[in-house]
Amino acid sequence: MNIVISNGRVIDPANRSDAVHNVYIAGGKIVALGRAPDGFAAERTIDADGLVVAPGFIDLAARLREPGYEYRATLESEMEAAMAGGVTSLAIPPDTDPALDEPGLVEMLTYRAKKLNRAHIYPVGALTLGLKGERLSEMAELVEAGCVAFSQANVPIIDTSVLMRALQYAATFGFRVWLQPLSPFLSRGGNAHDGEVASRLGLAGIPVAAETVALYTYLELARITGARLHITRLSSAAGLALIEQARADGMDVSCDVSINHVHLCDMDIGYFNANCHLVPPLRSQRDREALARGLAEGRINALCSDHTPVDDDGKQAPFAEAEPGATGLELLLPLTLKWAADAGLPLLDGLARITSDAAKIVGITKAGHLSVGARADLCVFDPTAHIAITRDHLRSQGKNTPFLGLELPGKVHYTLVEGQVMFGG
Repeated sequence: MNIVISNGRVIDPANRSDAVHNVYIAGGKIVALGRAPDGFAAERTIDADGLVVAPGFIDLAARLREPGYEYRATLESEMEAAMAGGVTSLAIPPDTDPALDEPGLVEMLTYRAKKLNRAHIYPVGALTLGLKGERLSEMAELVEAGCVAFSQANVPIIDTSVLMRALQYAATFGFRVWLQPLSPFLSRGGNAHDGEVASRLGLAGIPVAAETVALYTYLELARITGARLHITRLSSAAGLALIEQARADGMDVSCDVSINHVHLCDMDIGYFNANCHLVPPLRSQRDREALARGLAEGRINALCSDHTPVDDDGKQAPFAEAEPGATGLELLLPLTLKWAADAGLPLLDGLARITSDAAKIVGITKAGHLSVGARADLCVFDPTAHIAITRDHLRSQGKNTPFLGLELPGKVHYTLVEGQVMFGG
C-alpha cells in the first residue's frame, strides 16, 4: 500500500534531521521525504500534524517468553505490546526453555514471529549449550539460523577458561558477545543493593563489587582475545568507569542500561515493592544519577526495556522470594522521553538511544533511520500527551512494573512495520 504521512515533525537521529515534512511509503520502504516522487499516488494518508514521526524503536532486551514460559506471556501478547509501544525491532535473550542453543529452535522462533507479522525479532544465541557454561554452542550455525550475537542472559559462566574459549571463538568470526556482569558468588543469595535500604528491610545485599569483579574479568578476557564485547544492563557508576577506562585503552566495548535503572534506585523498593525486584538490583541514588548522566553524554550507548513479563503469582510472593523482572515494552518510549526531558536533551538525541544507537549494537542496517530506501518501520506519537500506566493499559500479559499508577509522556498513535499500519487507526 502507498502511504503518505503528512505534516509530521520527522525526527531521524541517524541523519541528524528534525523538520516538518511528509514521508512517502511504497512497497514497504520509504521512497521519498518532503516531496512526492513522480507518479506516486497515495492509497492512504495519515495526518501527523502536531505529532512526531520517528524510526520504529529498537529494544535490546525483550523476553517474549516463548518457548517454555507461555504461562507468563506469549508471542502474540508481547508482539501486541511492542506494537502499542512503537517498538518494531526486538533483540531476544537466549534464556528461553529450552535455551536458544540450537539452530532449529532459532528458526522455529523466527518463523512463529514472522507468521504473526508484527515486530522484527533478532535472536541472541546462547553462548554455551543450555546456558550451563560448560560446552560452547555452535555459534556459526546459530548465526546462519538468524542469531545476531551471543549471550548468557542472566546466567554467568563460572569457569573462566570456558568463557575465554567462547570469546576466542567469537573473535575468530567477528561475532559480538553480549555479557551481563554479575559475579555468581558475590551475588549468591542476594536480592537487593547492598546498602542502607537492604539493611533496614532485612534483605540480603548484592554489592557493587558483584558487577565490577565480573566486569574486570570480561574486559580482561576480551582484551586478550580481541572479542567484540557488549555489556548489558549496567547498574553502577563503578561499572561505567571500568568501561570508560577500557575504551581509553583502545578496546571495542559498548554498553546499555535499562529504563528501570535510569529512573529508579534502591529507595524505590519502599516497603517491599516486589515490582522493584530486578536483576541487576536497583542501586543507590548516586549510581542512578551516574547512569542517567552517562547515557545523556553518550558514554552509555543505548537504552533498553529489559522486558521481563512475570505472572501475578510470581510477584505476589515476599520480596526476597518474588520472581525478578519488570514489563517494559510499552514503557520504552515514555521513560525515554522522561529521561531525556530530565537530562535537558533535545528529542533528537533522546530518541537516538532507542533507534540509531541501538541499531548499531544489533547490526541492523535496514531500520533505525528514515533514509530513502530504508525499511518503513515507523512510530507516530505525541510527545506531550500523557498516558496513565495501569494494568488495563498494558497489553503485555505481564503487568509487573514499578511505574504502575504513574502518568508518563508519549502517546503512540500509529506503528508501521514495513509500511503496514500495525497499531492505530
